[in-house]
Amino acid sequence: MHEALAARGIGEVAGVLLDIGTSSPQLDDAARGFSFSRDGPLDMRMDNSRGATAADFVNRAEESELREVISEYGEERFAKQVAAAIVAARRLEPIRTTRQLAEIVGRSVRTREPGQHPATRTFQALRIHVNQELEELEVTLPQAASLLAPAGRLAVVSFHSLEDRIVKNFIRERSTADRLPRGVPVRAKDLPTPQLTAVGRAIRASEAEVRRNPRARSAVLRVAEKN
Repeated sequence: MHEALAARGIGEVAGVLLDIGTSSPQLDDAARGFSFSRDGPLDMRMDNSRGATAADFVNRAEESELREVISEYGEERFAKQVAAAIVAARRLEPIRTTRQLAEIVGRSVRTREPGQHPATRTFQALRIHVNQELEELEVTLPQAASLLAPAGRLAVVSFHSLEDRIVKNFIRERSTADRLPRGVPVRAKDLPTPQLTAVGRAIRASEAEVRRNPRARSAVLRVAEKN
């Protein structure tokens, strides 16, 4: 961010909006391999010119690593069964397409959440792992905050609990004054001002918006202002 803005002669900005995760064009393009509902190569890379694909990972990873990724990043309670099914399936033939993987997972997840495909959590987990999305978010938030002018605002839209937890904790930590041990002779007004102030509460899509755009159902918006 700093390099891109500096190249344009910009030192600080009035606002930063981060819309985290995949975009609808990525999900709707079968060739990108993000969607379990459209058959295509099992890719999932945000930058599909470099790095390992989701297919590379599911065909090479140890069962224990698959289980850990699917459980941690997908919060999938059937991660053990899904990982075992992937390993069993790849012994017969490599898993190369989104449809192959969706069918394998579909046979492993015993119950469906209302309105959710059984492969949703596994696909989310693999996408996050392949792109190191949570690590990218943790690096990006401090950069965004440091670029804000006084009274500038940081707004972040996240789409699942792992992202939202990182955003919530970041805003809370940057909105809290330094805590000194009790008895230190320092007046509250002399403490350093926190970098940010949280603005309002988290905002979620209304029922009307979700009807218009079902992909907004899990979106959470959090906002903070630079002090």
